[in-house]
Amino acid sequence: MMTLRLPRILSPGRLARTAAATVVLCILGGAGSAYAYWASTGIGAGSATNSTMQTVTVDALVPGDTLQTSLVPGGTADVIVRATNPNPQAVTIYGITSSGAATADAAHSGCTTTGVTFTPPPAPMASLTIQANSSILVTLQGAASMGTGSMSACQGAQFSIPVTLEVRK
Repeated sequence: MMTLRLPRILSPGRLARTAAATVVLCILGGAGSAYAYWASTGIGAGSATNSTMQTVTVDALVPGDTLQTSLVPGGTADVIVRATNPNPQAVTIYGITSSGAATADAAHSGCTTTGVTFTPPPAPMASLTIQANSSILVTLQGAASMGTGSMSACQGAQFSIPVTLEVRK
């Protein structure tokens, strides 16, 4: 013969007490966790430095650099600059602008009207990074142009084109 057991049913009073105890435990557990989160302290170390940035220098066609194109009246040529970063951190070049008139080398003193102009790269230019204590070559394709009104005394001259770099840490 088989006996059948019926499940035990909680009385309404006991059910209410069990539910209340469960709610109280959840509230206390949550409050304890929140207190622990806000009252905790931590330790650690951090550092930062601030220094004066040294001037990034710019030279055009330094020894060892090679000229890739020649400048002729009515034409354009590449401008090659070497940017040197003496800083202990990398810097990024954000812009290159003209900072004066182009001049001919000392051997061509009769070249007083060079007709040479500099066209900087369009803004915003692609940023270039110069690592700490190093230099890079930057070739600006077709950035120099020579007008057809240039003097004959400018034939064979090398031109200095002053430029300014905008750099940031």
